[in-house]
Amino acid sequence: MARHVMDAAQEEKEVEDQSPIEEVALVVPVTDDPTLPVFTFRVWVLGFISCVLIMFLNTFYTYRTQPLTISAILAQILALPLGRFMAAILPTRKMHVPFIGWEYSLNPGPFNMKEHVLITIFANNAVSSGGGDAYSIGAINVMKAYYKQNLSFIVALIIVLTTQILGYGWAGLLRKYLVEPADMWWPSNLAQVSLFSVTANQLGSGYKGLGFGALSFDWAGISAYHGSPLVTPWFSILNVTVGFVMFIYIVIPISYWKYNVFESRKFPIFSSHLFTANGKKYDTTRILTPRYDLDVKAYHEYGKIYLSPLFALSIGSGFARIAATITHVILFNGHDILKRSRSAMNAGKLDIHGRLMKRYKDVPEWWFLVLLFGSMAFCLLLSFVWEEEVQLPWWGMILACGLAWFLTLPIGVIQATTNQQPGYDIIAQFIFGYILPGKPIANLLFKIYGRISSVHALSFLADLKLGYYMKIPPRCMYTAQLVATVITGIVNLSVAWWMLESIENICDVDALPPNSPWTCPKYRVTFDASVIWGLVGPKRLFGQHGMYRNLVWLFLVGALLPVPFWVLSKIFPEKKWISLINIPVITYGFAGMPPATPANISSWIITGTIFNYFVFRFRKRWWQRYNYVLSAALDAGTAFMGVLLYFALGTGDKNLSWWGTELDHCPLASCPTAPGIVVKGCPVF
Repeated sequence: MARHVMDAAQEEKEVEDQSPIEEVALVVPVTDDPTLPVFTFRVWVLGFISCVLIMFLNTFYTYRTQPLTISAILAQILALPLGRFMAAILPTRKMHVPFIGWEYSLNPGPFNMKEHVLITIFANNAVSSGGGDAYSIGAINVMKAYYKQNLSFIVALIIVLTTQILGYGWAGLLRKYLVEPADMWWPSNLAQVSLFSVTANQLGSGYKGLGFGALSFDWAGISAYHGSPLVTPWFSILNVTVGFVMFIYIVIPISYWKYNVFESRKFPIFSSHLFTANGKKYDTTRILTPRYDLDVKAYHEYGKIYLSPLFALSIGSGFARIAATITHVILFNGHDILKRSRSAMNAGKLDIHGRLMKRYKDVPEWWFLVLLFGSMAFCLLLSFVWEEEVQLPWWGMILACGLAWFLTLPIGVIQATTNQQPGYDIIAQFIFGYILPGKPIANLLFKIYGRISSVHALSFLADLKLGYYMKIPPRCMYTAQLVATVITGIVNLSVAWWMLESIENICDVDALPPNSPWTCPKYRVTFDASVIWGLVGPKRLFGQHGMYRNLVWLFLVGALLPVPFWVLSKIFPEKKWISLINIPVITYGFAGMPPATPANISSWIITGTIFNYFVFRFRKRWWQRYNYVLSAALDAGTAFMGVLLYFALGTGDKNLSWWGTELDHCPLASCPTAPGIVVKGCPVF
């Protein structure tokens, strides 16, 4: 009897010593050694180098026709041998700081996992601050390269740093709800934890057409917009494939050749540019006042803005994706989210990780409040002192901050429990475009402060949870994230400023020489968005009399699409594959086009299928050992060669010209096909 009681007590203790989330219990270690040195000389050196180098490379590559994002996994992999190398060669003797009695060692012992985690936190910040998307630096590029604004470096620096530090302030205030509760488990962190633990012309053109049969062997092109296909699960790839095939090979051809939707045959089938009614590129300078507002009279004289068919339908798909994401999360994850968020809000019993973290001093709330209110003060300073440059009035800045604060928590709950982050970029720009039309820079900055600060907050929260899992002292995390934020913000802006000033005609496709890599496709779309949502405004394009008014119906279509699949999953619960049909992910198959091209997405799909279906299924041991390492190696090799070629050849105006450097061999792909439309270099029908 006594033995049964002891067994039951032992079993209960084992349960208490595990996370209530099974996935976390299987991956995250439940041990901690508080004596391990954390903020070592090795952390500062390798952390600084990793965040500066990754930020430099990611900023450098955002201007290229084939953007490349260097992931933090590269730093995570390289940090281990470099850290051990430093532990082997650095002197171990302690150095004394005079007068204050402080002593310090460059080499306090073997390189440990906590050092490894903090170095990765530095690197993560470099990726989240400007690697994946344009983020706040996108507004700076649009203001300087497209609107030709005489923007000062100090204003640009305030915009970049306040966006990020504002997000850090939000993150600090939401720790109690999104980091400490066991139910907020942030699935995306488990991969890093595991790594720590185990160490015809229009048809054929892949860049200006639909990419039938087009394939790229350029890793920068493959991973440019959807990230590395080697780290994406097979079922996600399959969902993306379904959406891509339906959109590119069915919807677009029918809309263009059969029905001429939105007078689309007057324009190239695929282009990120804006057009006039006769197929010419739209000259936005003709409808701008000297203060960069809309000149309404000039707009009516010059004519309405038109979009290429793929660009227009891609925006419509964004409407559907937003609504589908909300419906899908409510139907498939709503009950689970409600249950877990209630548990999180009730400040229930701490799991094993929470109890272990109680050993360390917490970060006082006022540390984050200082950052939050300090950055908000600088935001308002922009609106009062530099209102002519930023266009965003003080009430717009407050509205943007309020929007971010209001939505970060519910979106954070969804991301922390389902690994999905519903975006509201288009909604934010759509709404503010109605509130304050004719102000393109104001619309850009409203998106940055109202949406992108929230993105930064969620990235910081994910890293805070990673530190929580790996038992990093909270004050060390605070310092590392804050220092990395300032460093990456300064590097991000400095590299962008240098490139804008040193590369002649950067981002100006018409003025650049043929096959120039500095076409800035990401920033071109950011500029177009500022024209669509800010300068011209959604009312003129999507309102009652707008050319693209019917696209608004896709909000309703997107909201309804997940419903039948949810109903079928309830009727046939034994058919597990039904619940894997994910409408938001299917619509993601054509997300980001433009600037992404069909060749980018099709090559991503093929590569991902090879490695995450065939290799995973038939050579699983090879996949387990080398898949992630290969992804990081391709990132690093491509980045190194790109920078080497630029400094070796690009700075001396020398080019390598052969068939492999020519992106496209279909010169007529960018031509319109409507009768009577005259475009230079194109046949007239």
